[in-house]
Amino acid sequence: MVTLGVEEEFFLLDPETGLPVPRVDDVRAAAGLQPAAESREVQEELLQAQIEVATPVCSDLDEVAGHLLRLRHAVSIAAEESGCRLAAVGAAPLAATEPVPVARAERAGATRSRAARLADEQLINGMHVHVGVPDRPTGVAVLNRIRPWLPVLVAMAGNSPVWQGEDTGFASWRTIVFDRWPVSGPPPVFAGPADYDTRIRTLVESGTVLDRGQVYWQARLSDRYPTVEVRALDVQLRTDEAALFAGLVRALVATALREHAASVPFESRPQELVHAATWHAARYGLTGDLVDPDGRRRPAGEVVSGLVDHLTPALDSAGDTRQVMALVHRLLAEGTPAERQRNAFTAKGMPGLLDLITAETVAV
Repeated sequence: MVTLGVEEEFFLLDPETGLPVPRVDDVRAAAGLQPAAESREVQEELLQAQIEVATPVCSDLDEVAGHLLRLRHAVSIAAEESGCRLAAVGAAPLAATEPVPVARAERAGATRSRAARLADEQLINGMHVHVGVPDRPTGVAVLNRIRPWLPVLVAMAGNSPVWQGEDTGFASWRTIVFDRWPVSGPPPVFAGPADYDTRIRTLVESGTVLDRGQVYWQARLSDRYPTVEVRALDVQLRTDEAALFAGLVRALVATALREHAASVPFESRPQELVHAATWHAARYGLTGDLVDPDGRRRPAGEVVSGLVDHLTPALDSAGDTRQVMALVHRLLAEGTPAERQRNAFTAKGMPGLLDLITAETVAV
């Protein structure tokens, strides 16, 4: 069984104004007292109005969903005790005129010093899925094979349409904000593990990034774990939606592992095409056409169906087919979280949007 783990980032919002509030220290301290969460599972992020949770290594999607729900509830209770609310949303709908302070860690301060206003505006949250791979050479081969499908995941996972009180017109504004960093977006094609390491070492030695952790490709090898880390996803409103993407990403990696072992050829798509497909996916989500892995514009539903067909053997092998298929059908029928946010914002304004994102975060 291919193992996996998930990291989720959230905002801490003022319950009255909806503005991000810098209370991560209080919330982490309170969450550490909750029997449902261990301190190592709840961490700070770049800004003091953000908080991150991480599951243990998991074997199945029910286990992933159970841990995420447990952690969300523990942190939500801690947030309420600290006078704020937890929100699983990819971009902060509102921002104060004064920047949110960065976290107290030395690395956060160094990032703020280098990135200036960009760090102040990093009011975005992602979901990172780690999937186990046997070694680094295999991991690099997996990155090359999953790369053309990353824009489809971006479109399906859009959960950040509102920014500074206005509808951006994008399904994943988080993707656009993240693309302002020196190294971001879809990874390039790598000749092998030596090429992968050389590229990152050259970037770090150039001084354009702080360290290896600031190589913000949407998929990369983890430096901490023997995993491929897929970072293309907005954090999801609901835990079952997070479980859906955990299942899709694991199946994507498992499919790449199988194809690599069988020496199935793969086509290297031009970097500019994959980048453009990512922008298009962030803009429209599932509301129009998508650019498929072959570079053709097709209806979004067809491209999603193509992804599912591509992954079906891996989903069958993991026992995930029924659960993932049901959630994909619901996503296509009800729309992405971005569409649900937009509907709430249109119908009831900012109060309705804030009610949605805080209630859905801990919904069962």
